Amino acid sequence: MKIPFVNPGLQYKGLREEILSRFDRISLTGNYVLGNEVEEFERNFADFCGTAFAIGVGNGSDALTFSLLGLGVKPGDEVITAPNSFVASAWTIANIGAKPVFVDVCEDFNLNPRLIQEAITPKTKAIMPVHLTGRVADMEMINKIAEDYNLLVIEDAAQAVGASYKSKKSGSFGDAGCFSLHPLKNLHVHGDGGIITTNNEDLYNRALKMRNHGLKNRNECEFWGWNSRLDEIQASIANLKLSYLDKWNDRFLELANYYIKELSNHIEVPSIKEFEKPVFHRFIIQHNNRDDLKFFLEEKGVMTAVNYPIPLHLHEASSHYGYKIGDFPMAEKQANKILSLPIYPELENSQAKYVVECVKEFLKV
Repeated sequence: MKIPFVNPGLQYKGLREEILSRFDRISLTGNYVLGNEVEEFERNFADFCGTAFAIGVGNGSDALTFSLLGLGVKPGDEVITAPNSFVASAWTIANIGAKPVFVDVCEDFNLNPRLIQEAITPKTKAIMPVHLTGRVADMEMINKIAEDYNLLVIEDAAQAVGASYKSKKSGSFGDAGCFSLHPLKNLHVHGDGGIITTNNEDLYNRALKMRNHGLKNRNECEFWGWNSRLDEIQASIANLKLSYLDKWNDRFLELANYYIKELSNHIEVPSIKEFEKPVFHRFIIQHNNRDDLKFFLEEKGVMTAVNYPIPLHLHEASSHYGYKIGDFPMAEKQANKILSLPIYPELENSQAKYVVECVKEFLKV
């Protein structure tokens, strides 16, 4: 049996006629940028997350960048974040002249709030928790720390569209929530895309201009901005898929629960908390012989991934910050053990069963 790690084409196959119909309808209008489709998706996404506003942008990295800048993070400021994320969580901070300050993570891969306070300095401006693997970080404690120290909270929710924590959706906890619509995400378009959620009207109005060159109208530029617009066709695809997302996320969770049930006695798997509803953008197991397990599964036709093998503080790009091996022991330990199994709504039960059988075969159980 051959099981791809991801397979976006299967999702397209199920929605093909609806997507082609939308493509044709929008193409005939001749209006391809910042029109009704974008506005409708923004309204629906804000409602979905439980926020007042949403702003569609070109990608998830720009969502982070515009949120940082729009909320007033400046060169020389420090932003606390996790060291085990994709590189965009760090470079978006660094590229505006601020400094990413890393704090170690918990067993669930999310920022450890008990370690945040010791990382706060007079230069700290914001906390950027990353809802890794589709599980919301401990936002209750993070928001309390932010309130006590008068810090901004910017959620990197790229992997967690629709995930909830104590019945509240990701993207609704902080001053801004930042999402990616990249094809590997659980809500994705056919290319790059991103979206910001917020209850801050000033950020909303500024981000609308930031994504569109800094223009306040066609002929007047208020400040030098960016060209980062979610186009009409992509917004329409996202809007269509948003209507299916709860069902898809339930399937992610169903598959995750199956993996947990079948593997928890044999290998390290996630443990779902009573008050959370993850979406499991990634389902990660951990094993001391991860590389051997990965090779074995691939020989059996099961494709896997390591997300992410090098913690952010150990990349060459971070070398001038002075971090070293051993600074964040939990993130570093996990990086050597983690392996992501195939998980997507179109994965069949028989395929999930085969994945489990192959993992057990390797473990000789």
